[in-house]
Amino acid sequence: MQLYRGLPILTNQSEVPTRLVGILGLDEDGSVAAYQRLAHATIDEILAEGSMPIVVGGTGLYLRAALAELDLPPPPAPGERERAERLYERLGAEGAHALLAERDPEAAAVVHPNDRRRVVRALELAEAGSSLRPAEDRLWNEHTRHPTLIVGLELPQEELLRRIEERTQGMFERGVEEEVRQALAGPVSGTAREVHGLREVAELPREEAIEALIVLTRRYAAYQRKWMRRIPGLVPVAADRPPAEVADEILGSLARAG
Repeated sequence: MQLYRGLPILTNQSEVPTRLVGILGLDEDGSVAAYQRLAHATIDEILAEGSMPIVVGGTGLYLRAALAELDLPPPPAPGERERAERLYERLGAEGAHALLAERDPEAAAVVHPNDRRRVVRALELAEAGSSLRPAEDRLWNEHTRHPTLIVGLELPQEELLRRIEERTQGMFERGVEEEVRQALAGPVSGTAREVHGLREVAELPREEAIEALIVLTRRYAAYQRKWMRRIPGLVPVAADRPPAEVADEILGSLARAG
């Protein structure tokens, strides 16, 4: 979601100039396939300049798409996204998921009924004769387009939870409510509406929104830890130290990797 302009506080965008951050308007739909093309071109350009790209993430699928050649499902046919959205609205979460289970049981097995975006996408793909669930789980393997050192920053659970709460409070102190109000004053695509916390900040009183966003972020952090464990050759680095120490250890790992 850091691809989007207009929500830098909510999406925790770095103040350091970073490529492929803030490149989409909130009215534009994003996709992994489009991001993969941009990421590959950007990484190749940096390498051609004689520099080393540092890819930071983030969502596991997008990180992998930046590093490897993924065989991604096709984009929806014109009007198919809207039709699937209307179907989800009419049938409700459980009904839409039950329909998905009829059409693509393997996809239904890995998608929660309340995950509206993925249920809608899975229905689109089923209609197109494809599937959200690949024939084999090849998302994380040892193959990357270029030699790559993958580092996983690790925190003790208590420190992670403390940082999540601190960051969430800080977002409201920095003006995330006004940021969201301005963003929703204009057109917002279906993809952009899935930004974590957008609905909560827009619809809930401040204290309730803070609590809801903390819960959402904790769940997401737990999900991140799960997919990190699946990355072959990942180098774990303790991140509960001064940033300079963390950076030194990463550089040491890079030097040892050659």
